[in-house]
Amino acid sequence: MAQFQVWEKEYQDALLVTKDDKPQNDVLRFFKYLKKTKKVDFKNLNILDLGSGTGRNSNYLASLGNNVFGMEISGSAIELARKRSKDLKLNVEYFNKSMGEEFPFEDNYFDLVLDVTSSNSLNEKEREKYLCEVNRTLRQGGIFFVRALCKDGDKNAKNLLKLFPGKEKDTYQMPELNLVERVFSQEDFQNLYGKYFKIEKIIKRSGYAKFKGQSYKRNYLLVYMVK
Repeated sequence: MAQFQVWEKEYQDALLVTKDDKPQNDVLRFFKYLKKTKKVDFKNLNILDLGSGTGRNSNYLASLGNNVFGMEISGSAIELARKRSKDLKLNVEYFNKSMGEEFPFEDNYFDLVLDVTSSNSLNEKEREKYLCEVNRTLRQGGIFFVRALCKDGDKNAKNLLKLFPGKEKDTYQMPELNLVERVFSQEDFQNLYGKYFKIEKIIKRSGYAKFKGQSYKRNYLLVYMVK
């Protein structure tokens, strides 16, 4: 199971993740895009939130009237997410499971799958499994959103790759956390994900990640895909 102990410790004593209960702005902009360009009505959709963390996106989507499933490797994060959904009187099904393994869902079930900077800690074997499983469980015409770490023009990413290289391509091991992350060039992302999905839109955006209270500028790929 991909780096279970690292994420469990992180959610118990966070150095990197936030415990915000509101959806990320990148996710909200994506929803706005779907409403405007595809006339998506966010009601009664079957939605899978991969790496759902403490439920910030899952609970929001459930509050709109969707059938939401969150999958998360950290048991501590799952406990927080379930408590929040209960407090908000929302019905979200949370699964304590790695996204690098077989998904516990039937074929062609989901209308929408989200991966918001979650699969970056998978190794290559797990990533292939995750892509196959998203493809299997997403219905034809279903939508897949990914926010991935982008190395293009990212000085911090390139510094991490140089100083703390991982064993696989474009990976580094974050100091202190021992978390291995994968960063993508836009070309590499398109070549890998394009084997499974039609890429409709790619946006490169800069943002700031916090580590031990200090902010670091990072680049991200926001990718809108359709099966």
